[in-house]
Amino acid sequence: MNGFTRAWLALSGLLTVAVLLGCQVAPTNTMNAPASAPTQVAQQPTPAPTAQAAAVGQMPVTLPVLDAFFADESFAADVKARLQLTDEQVARLRSVAHEETASLRESAQADEQRGTTTAATAQATDKIKGVIGAEKTDQLLALVRERWAGGGAQGGESAANAPAASLPDKPNNVPTDTRVVVNAPAYRMDVYKGGQLVKTYKIGIGYPEFPLPTGVRAARTIIFNPTWTPPDEPWVEAGTSKVQVGQKVEAGSPLNPLGPIKIPIGLPSLIHGGKSPAKLGGFASHGCVGLTNAQVQDFARVLADLAGTQLTAEDVAAYAQKKTETKSVPLSQPVPVELRYETIVIEDGKLHVYRDVYDHGTNTEETLRRVLDVYGISFDELSAPEQAQLRDALAKMAHDATGKPAAGDGTTNDNANSKGAKKSEQESARVTRTIKGQKEIVVELAALKGKGYPAPVNFDAGTGAPPKSKPAQAAKRG
Repeated sequence: MNGFTRAWLALSGLLTVAVLLGCQVAPTNTMNAPASAPTQVAQQPTPAPTAQAAAVGQMPVTLPVLDAFFADESFAADVKARLQLTDEQVARLRSVAHEETASLRESAQADEQRGTTTAATAQATDKIKGVIGAEKTDQLLALVRERWAGGGAQGGESAANAPAASLPDKPNNVPTDTRVVVNAPAYRMDVYKGGQLVKTYKIGIGYPEFPLPTGVRAARTIIFNPTWTPPDEPWVEAGTSKVQVGQKVEAGSPLNPLGPIKIPIGLPSLIHGGKSPAKLGGFASHGCVGLTNAQVQDFARVLADLAGTQLTAEDVAAYAQKKTETKSVPLSQPVPVELRYETIVIEDGKLHVYRDVYDHGTNTEETLRRVLDVYGISFDELSAPEQAQLRDALAKMAHDATGKPAAGDGTTNDNANSKGAKKSEQESARVTRTIKGQKEIVVELAALKGKGYPAPVNFDAGTGAPPKSKPAQAAKRG
């Protein structure tokens, strides 16, 4: 039995994708919670397919992402059947993906960084082509994105388990229903109840090599005091780590990175605690939305309220007292969780341009024009100084986390050559932990007064200070 096979057997059965990303999703010890009358989760009309299709096409498939999906044996079977591959080819794909994940180690130095999402996807495309050829590589990447967009849903999943809402067709969309909205480049998570913004959290997001996807997921369960089994990945052993691969870390242990609560939102992502305030507003996880322990305990109650599930502060405190006892509280109805990647946001009368941390190539004049169009503003009608200011902001923010110009949409195509792949392979030795340079530029334009996505409400920055209260108000489009 070779080392690769032993590593997989050590994972003992069907692990979920999020386990390999440092996030465990399988609920245990389910306990039914009494339900109150649920808030109606309004269903928006299904938008034109362009937004969803664009989001799927932008999902960067890196080798660590592929490695995570291969943890589900049904994915391997689907790949073999749909791509007409041999067992040997599937095994080789697994090996290539796992070997790259095994090369990633977190640096103990906060400023040490090597890779980018584009470099990682270029390397993935090149190596996959070497196993199954260009045509089947395109098919495999499409299959991964299809599953990723559906929250890990398999082909036979019933409509009842599908995400409860759709991705908006226009940028900066202000929800009119009940849902949670996460915008990764803004490190922001908003809670909407009946179309009203009621709560905002500052968050940590996945490393560029383990990026958050885009699309609409659904939260169905709140899991208190989750256990964690370290995957067979070198980042587990980084620095002064005290955990061992495959050895379960009990609930409540200070070594458990999930904190007191995890909330599955579809493979391969979770919303969970365990993060320090310093991790918020930056990279913090292997594919999850990270919160501090206090934040995630507060968010659990807010989420339960959205779903009409009874969960009091006393309940949360009681679970926290029993740190070694894992409990799952099912939500009375699923709550949509919308994962966005918007680097240009008009908010409360100001234009915010965020760093293109996953190098999707979104900070362009074309994207800016689309955002302005939503609010009935023409870029050409702005003054020359305003246009110059906006172009300068776009140029400065059109850089990835390492400070390099954003290479594109986070994906690759047939033009990725072996030279670029070798360079990306050298650069992928460590995950990218920090962001070099400015993260955001704010531009004030007179034409935007009173328009835009709402400013944060009851903002929880994760510092322990009381949330900043601001009356909730609907944003104006034009």
